[in-house]
Amino acid sequence: MTQIKIGQYVASDSFLHRLNPKVKIISMVLLMVSIFMIPIKLDTVNLILLGSMFLFSLILILLSSIPFKMVLQNIRGIVFLLVFTSVLQLFYIQEGTLWLESKMYFGLASLLSIIALLIFYNITKKYIKFKSIYFILVVTLIFVLQALLPYMTWVTYNLNIYSDAVVRIIFIFVRILTVIIVTSLLTYTTSTTELNDGLESVLKPLKYIGIPVSVFSMMLSLTLRSIPTLLEETDKIMKAQASRGVDFKESKLVEKIVQVISLLIPIFVVSFKRSLDLSNAMEVRGYILGAPRTKLISYQWNIKDTISIIIPIIILVGMITYRMMF
Repeated sequence: MTQIKIGQYVASDSFLHRLNPKVKIISMVLLMVSIFMIPIKLDTVNLILLGSMFLFSLILILLSSIPFKMVLQNIRGIVFLLVFTSVLQLFYIQEGTLWLESKMYFGLASLLSIIALLIFYNITKKYIKFKSIYFILVVTLIFVLQALLPYMTWVTYNLNIYSDAVVRIIFIFVRILTVIIVTSLLTYTTSTTELNDGLESVLKPLKYIGIPVSVFSMMLSLTLRSIPTLLEETDKIMKAQASRGVDFKESKLVEKIVQVISLLIPIFVVSFKRSLDLSNAMEVRGYILGAPRTKLISYQWNIKDTISIIIPIIILVGMITYRMMF
């Protein structure tokens, strides 16, 4: 749990930290739209565009002075979803050039081998440092075993890997990775106050149609900042239960369900208590919902902000032009 860093602010004096929060929010949205504008096709230009967007996100990490490992920790929680999606793409996308054709055998021999592999995985995963890569390797070996063990077969099927399926998997992975990097950098380099001020400034036009922008921006910023707090409390509860003999990793499925339920109840209690403490603290400090407030920080627009918002606009305009032309 402590490895997930979503919503955590990292104090620094980097280039991204000094930018206007409004610029960072707008630029993040523009970059996310741009990455999803790239067509999912096996084309040299598309691959170059995708690689360029990913490279640009890596440059942003350097400009933020945030450790690269810390940013990538946020993707660990969705590794299973990425692998599951990739397997579905391999089976259901049957278009493009046939890259690999293999006959798969599912029977007693392959089943016993897969069970042995899963047992070995559960025993050894606690000693492996790169668990995500290890999990992907095990999933790959499951299919390799079915191809190499044509004994006592019950069912046979063909595994045909097409170029479009592989390209779609690459695009999905790089897109998600780039989006995680961009969104993580926003929360890493923007404090709660700055994030609230930035959201309120970006959404200011909605005031004219009666939407309480200040309330909405405050709710959104508090929600983002509550994520690391809840994860930290969850980790404390898990360690407390582990000290009482609860094993969240080696238990059976039914036991894990009971353990999760026993974990959810104290988490809800803690979250409500934290919310009550926060509301009391805000009330003591004179916060009135929807009332006009002065700003603690006065933001001055400078040339860095101009350049930082022009670049994402140019990227988005270029992507739109490319989609219209091709």
